Amino acid sequence: MEFVSNCTADVITNAAQALKNGHLVAFPTETVYGLGADATNEKAVSRIYSVKGRPVGHPLIVHISSINKLDQWATNTPDYAIKLAREFWPGPMTLILPRTNLAKDYITGGQNNVGLRVPSQPIALALLKSFEDLGGQGVAAPSANRFGAVSPTTAEAVGEELGVYLDSKDLVLVGEKCLVGIESTIIDCTNSLPTILRPGAITSTQIENIVNFKVKNNVDNLIKTSGIFDKHYSPKAKIILDQKPLPGQGYIALSKFITPKGSIRIAAPKNNKEFAQMLYSALRICDQLGLNHVVIKQPKGEGISIAVRDRLKKAANNY
Repeated sequence: MEFVSNCTADVITNAAQALKNGHLVAFPTETVYGLGADATNEKAVSRIYSVKGRPVGHPLIVHISSINKLDQWATNTPDYAIKLAREFWPGPMTLILPRTNLAKDYITGGQNNVGLRVPSQPIALALLKSFEDLGGQGVAAPSANRFGAVSPTTAEAVGEELGVYLDSKDLVLVGEKCLVGIESTIIDCTNSLPTILRPGAITSTQIENIVNFKVKNNVDNLIKTSGIFDKHYSPKAKIILDQKPLPGQGYIALSKFITPKGSIRIAAPKNNKEFAQMLYSALRICDQLGLNHVVIKQPKGEGISIAVRDRLKKAANNY
């Protein structure tokens, strides 16, 4: 595994060639770091599952460089999905759409749909465009961590998570810390109305303002997709939600809340957006400190706080 911190045009081209050669490349996006492989190379994609310890058959999201590449992977795309893509791509939104023959079972988990995303982070976009210039058609990229663990938002966190599993020809592209900090909004677009399968920075209100009708939230949806398991995003420390921390326990809450005597303040974000940005790095600090418990006072309200609460609910299922 090689860390590359100066992502010049030549470096990006070399990383794209590494993908074409069947190697893995971890790269920053605006959400979290992704672990990328050529989405049309079954052997390379199988290494993602091996490196992450990801359950076989759990579908992957394919990253493309623009909406112009959508038709390579998706068919029968509804008009409302096109509207969403035009509004929010590049950005932290994944669309689930009926697949073309390019999307094989090893990408879709045997389903007749595929998840697609256009990230907005400059390094990610440059990598995707360079890969396509070399004849590539898409990069499969889940988060660059062991399955079920805390997603990485820095290159250092990728190394901590996956360093012993990656080989010498795999690359980690070093960029700035991820600006959003939690994974993309996933929207099922395989029916007449969209359904949010996983909340993220693109909110239901934003979606409804584009499609001009009510958006459903996931209720017993049968589509398999990233982040659907009840236990996910979990540190080694046990997470306790919305209680007063005891002495010796970690504490994460908005800065307006005081730190109870004897507890260990891990993070004090100023607002809900900052809460999302620093959540995963704060959970990693808890494990670095060897804490057994961390109490988190969840942010209230709408917007990205909904996504934060979704991640915390699943992270709290770590016991």
